[in-house]
Amino acid sequence: MSIHAIRIVAALTVVMGLIYITWRWTASLNWDAWWIALPLVAAETYSLIDVALFSLTIWRMSNREVAPTAPQGLTVDVFITTYNEDPELVLETTRAALAIRYPHTTWVLDDGARPEMRAAAERLGAGYVSRGSEWQGKPRHAKAGNLNNALHETQGEYVLILDADQIPRPEILDQTLGYFNNRRVAFVQTPQWFGNVPENDPLGSQAPLFYGPIQQGKDGWNAAFFCGSNAVLRREALMQLGLAGYVEDTERRVSRALTAGRRVLRTARRRPEARDPNVAALLARVEAALAEGSRRLDSGDSFGDATYFVQADVDAAVRTLVARDLEAASADAAALRAELAEFEEEALGDDPAELDAAVDRLVARDLSPLGALESVRALLDAVSVERLHEAQPIMPLSTISVTEDMSTSMRLHASGWRSVYHHEILAVGLAPEDLPSMLTQRLRWAQGTVQVMLRENPLNMRGLSWPQRLMYFATMWSYLSGFAAVVYFAGPLAYLLFGVLPVHALSTAFFERFVPFMVLNQILFVLVAQGAKTWRGQQYSLALFPTWIRACTSAAANVWFGRPLGFAVTPKSRGERRRALPLVWPQAILAVLLIVGCVTGVIRWGFGLSQGLGTVVNIVWAIFDVVLLSVLVGAARYQGYEPRAVADKEEV
Repeated sequence: MSIHAIRIVAALTVVMGLIYITWRWTASLNWDAWWIALPLVAAETYSLIDVALFSLTIWRMSNREVAPTAPQGLTVDVFITTYNEDPELVLETTRAALAIRYPHTTWVLDDGARPEMRAAAERLGAGYVSRGSEWQGKPRHAKAGNLNNALHETQGEYVLILDADQIPRPEILDQTLGYFNNRRVAFVQTPQWFGNVPENDPLGSQAPLFYGPIQQGKDGWNAAFFCGSNAVLRREALMQLGLAGYVEDTERRVSRALTAGRRVLRTARRRPEARDPNVAALLARVEAALAEGSRRLDSGDSFGDATYFVQADVDAAVRTLVARDLEAASADAAALRAELAEFEEEALGDDPAELDAAVDRLVARDLSPLGALESVRALLDAVSVERLHEAQPIMPLSTISVTEDMSTSMRLHASGWRSVYHHEILAVGLAPEDLPSMLTQRLRWAQGTVQVMLRENPLNMRGLSWPQRLMYFATMWSYLSGFAAVVYFAGPLAYLLFGVLPVHALSTAFFERFVPFMVLNQILFVLVAQGAKTWRGQQYSLALFPTWIRACTSAAANVWFGRPLGFAVTPKSRGERRRALPLVWPQAILAVLLIVGCVTGVIRWGFGLSQGLGTVVNIVWAIFDVVLLSVLVGAARYQGYEPRAVADKEEV
């Protein structure tokens, strides 16, 4: 299909959507039923923005038909990441990695530190990397930490990252390394495709829309994502990113500490003990030192220069006050000791939000002069340039999210690097084989994406072009669909059960605006998909609304309040059969309500309690919702993949 035809349909879709949504906001709202009318029009507005972002994405779809020839003599490390996967599964991937044609070194990155895994990998001729003792008691950062550790233990110019279940094809490096002839290319991403998915794809694992038009569209805007596996990355770009991140984070921490220290001292100077001229002079001297430290930092001096003299002045002031044996200060210092220990534990984490919260709590205390000086010293110790709380101060891959890939690629783009999406299946993986495993996987993806949105919103990230910002934001925005889905399910129920219509009336004005927009929207999907089966993805985008809502709320609680998320590895093999119904009870209840609503709507119509047109439209709407939810019936019954040959034999 011509890109020009796709652009015409995309533009018409957005224009018709704008006409429809403008009319909805200005001329159709039923204010007597505002409690459903406003949420519904807000959900429709959300969907229009989603359509507009999708249209922008596919506006410049790339078409990389032939990969550049891979230059000879490059050094490549192949990383196979594993934690608790079946060793035989890891070894199958290792054998395939060793068989890659382009010269390389294969490494098994075992975060489970299993001796039998080391012995098996070395027996095959692969290298083995696990965490050392320096990681004990330090933040591990899950897969990102595993990869960062391996980057410090190896030397290849390029790194191919594979999940434990992704079997690479021998030509994977020949088909990707040529793109690095462009010195600004940081990574090349290839599709994730799964060999254990039946034709009807009951769990929606293949994602042909994302690993196709969406990634090709993002590639056209130089915003293709790194997806965690089946990607080749330039080590230079990653290490540069790690260094830049280290400097930026340390600068932010030091600046925050110097500013907070001045606030602590200003509060302490209001205490009665500070009326002593000698004590007041000490506090003024340290406050001036903090101001000088901030000035040095703003003028570009090193972190050490900005904080060294401040720390010296603080230490001298503390010694002076202790020598004077101020009774009140000594008592306060004893009471403060436990709180400072707690502050240091919180402030030494890698999460900027945790540091800020710890600093705010410390600043809010009413401290004596000695307590204030001890607090300033704790602040400066917490932002030490040495970063002794980290096993590795330099973290090339981002650690702010349970999914390290999106944040890492966004930071690379913001640093001026380029990316490539090569649309060729070069590795075959294993998809989840039951509904519980699939839900675990989707929840983790969504949580990680929302974490990134809340911590590093691309719309505010310096260095990204506006198209790049919108490409990242489009993916983050899509995970808010759970809230819109609730409204779309509630809409027909409001009328069928209670006779409440969110619009004034289902008039000709409504249909002549709504129908063209919906028809064009579906035509756009068909044209862009180019024969790929995308219906399953459309079903799951709404049917998994509880998962998307949980992801948003749990990620927000993690970012804003420090509540842990945990990290669950998606099972790669079929284990004990788990009951699926308890995991989808909201959808089951909703499906029953929709069916009851249809029956009730017919009865109300028969008794003249509702309009004929309104009843028919809402019954059609409810049936459509049930069809969307019905995808979970097949998913719950799915017993796992059976190869065609085995299935044929059983039939005979």
